[in-house]
Amino acid sequence: MHTVEHIGLGRYGNPIDPVADLKAMQELKRVVAQGGNLIIVVPVGRPKMAFNAHRIYSYQQICSYFGPFTLKEFSLVPDNYLETGMIINASQIDVDQQDWGCGCFWFVK
Repeated sequence: MHTVEHIGLGRYGNPIDPVADLKAMQELKRVVAQGGNLIIVVPVGRPKMAFNAHRIYSYQQICSYFGPFTLKEFSLVPDNYLETGMIINASQIDVDQQDWGCGCFWFVK
């Protein structure tokens, strides 16, 4: 939960590597057993990098990075979570409207 978006930005003493997050996601994919579950939680919304703090991913980015896994469920804690609470089975449109929502992805390998 909320780790991948920080990897490779140097904030926590790790070396700067602009694609370290993608490498970490590849490793997550590698270690999940066939039929296994992977739950990953990252900031979602309009994609950007807030150097050297974190990255924000689009819904499509995360789905493509974890292909060919199957997305079993996606939930969103939106920017206005105090008003709406968590949105179970949120849509890509919901994510596209966020500045820095919290995307909870449940994938199956």
